[in-house]
Amino acid sequence: MDETSLKSLLEHLPVSWWEADRELRVIDSGGGAFDDTVTAQRFLDTVRRELAGPAEAPEISHWQAQFDGRVFDVNWPLGVPRQGRSRGLAVEVGPQTAGPRRYDAFAPAAAFIRNATGRYLWANHAYAHLYGTTPEHIIGKDVADVDGPADAAQVLSLDREVLERGKPVRHTLTYHRFDGTGGQAVGHRFPVREGSQRCVAGIYIDISDYTRALRQRREAEESLHALRDHSGLPCALISAGGRIQQASAAAAELLRTRLSDLVGRRAHTVLGPTPELPGLHRSWLDLIARRSRRIQTTVVLMDARGQQRRARLHLTTLGRSADRATSVWAVVTHQGVAHEPHPLLTATQVRILSLLAAGRSNAEIATSLHLSRQTVDYHLSRLRDLLDAPTRPALVARAYVLGILAPQAWPPRSATACHPHSVT
Repeated sequence: MDETSLKSLLEHLPVSWWEADRELRVIDSGGGAFDDTVTAQRFLDTVRRELAGPAEAPEISHWQAQFDGRVFDVNWPLGVPRQGRSRGLAVEVGPQTAGPRRYDAFAPAAAFIRNATGRYLWANHAYAHLYGTTPEHIIGKDVADVDGPADAAQVLSLDREVLERGKPVRHTLTYHRFDGTGGQAVGHRFPVREGSQRCVAGIYIDISDYTRALRQRREAEESLHALRDHSGLPCALISAGGRIQQASAAAAELLRTRLSDLVGRRAHTVLGPTPELPGLHRSWLDLIARRSRRIQTTVVLMDARGQQRRARLHLTTLGRSADRATSVWAVVTHQGVAHEPHPLLTATQVRILSLLAAGRSNAEIATSLHLSRQTVDYHLSRLRDLLDAPTRPALVARAYVLGILAPQAWPPRSATACHPHSVT
């Protein structure tokens, strides 16, 4: 847990932490005990007056103080501050009462008090719940009776460090329940006094479910990355704003560029100019607005050398929001061969190619499209020039490899047709 997360945790607990300069003026403070820095400064001024000032009590590091009718266990080394700053922690223990029961204020945070030998003097229900038991089965027992041998040695070592240094210790610990299952908790351990005894108290939040969720998320991400990188499919994760966030090596290879140059680019910069681009843009807006969850379409991709190829593209939305997708996975499943850009074909020319691929003669094509024979001959001659195909079979082959005709459709149809039985 980082410092920001810990500060957020302490905001919900009856704790005050502060950082002060050489003149003991509060620089930074937080916790749930006080609402503002001004009150934290008043608290420090009150504590100083009770101890007659740090110069007269250089060895004091923890004691009990009263402030505005409240009682606090204070941990604050009052010697010369290091690097011009000193830090302290105060734990509210409620009205002035005796005995460790005052720490019940920390529920639902897990809290305990142990003496110097590792015997539990007190534990609340939240702490006992970490081990799957009740406080009555913990209070009075030694650490070795609650934790396993390996965990007990670690616990006692940290207790000794806290008592020797006289300062709070923030850390994440791993514990094992009575049934053998493990968990993790994060929090503070600090020295306190119970009567004449110097003891160790701790406040913890169980983060077992959180760390388990993080682990499962990492595993899912690793599986997704492995699928992305080893499937051989060109794919990319595109933000709602249209920027490429992730991409597979196959996608970079398809576009003849480096992966590092592809990530971060605007997705539209890899698309060639085609009449279907406005329709693709409308489909994209539908995806982002959650009016559609996935679509299939064809696009013309333009690689780093300026060559184009038509490809079948699958777009699927991601994100938990019901109103707006956060990103879209784009996967290429079929692709034509790369070629130099050629003039866009008209709808009539695409229909002629479809009928030609179906085995129709020139006369049958003319009859089907209500054209004259001479017009069909002209279009076929023009198509042979545009697609660099000397014969009718070569013309059909070029139409397929360039992605003009859909490779998995019969009767032959345009690769951009919206319906399986459409010819355009």
